[in-house]
Amino acid sequence: MESQLKKLVTALALLALFMPCTVRAWTGEIHGRVVCDVCGDASIGPEDHVLEGAEVAVLCITKSGEVLNYQAFTNSKGIYTVAETMPESDRWDSCLARPISSFHEHCTHLGGGSSGAKFTYNYPSGYSHSVRPFVYRPVSVPMYCI
Repeated sequence: MESQLKKLVTALALLALFMPCTVRAWTGEIHGRVVCDVCGDASIGPEDHVLEGAEVAVLCITKSGEVLNYQAFTNSKGIYTVAETMPESDRWDSCLARPISSFHEHCTHLGGGSSGAKFTYNYPSGYSHSVRPFVYRPVSVPMYCI
């Protein structure tokens, strides 16, 4: 009886191993950067710096119509990343990335044109989409910028 059970378990394991899988996995990634435009001149220069700990929200609609909401924080290089693995049929279709807040004490005002970035996500599995940088500005511009 015990040897028959072992044979059955072995046969089922082999069957599962060689059966074609009907659900293919898909992986996607979205990343971007958050920067402090110290002089508020709308160009990134040597006086500007990245913002660590800035919060970004990414909202995606899947091919099946599901809405997924992600929250990300920037690392020490000012980069945030959102990644997901899901069935191919549920992959991202379109997304909206938008800055939520900067926790840097001197750079808290969102720069013009940084309210969000909407995009279609039509990349195959394993690829990523880079979002343009989100820019914050200081309350007052330092004297060396004037």
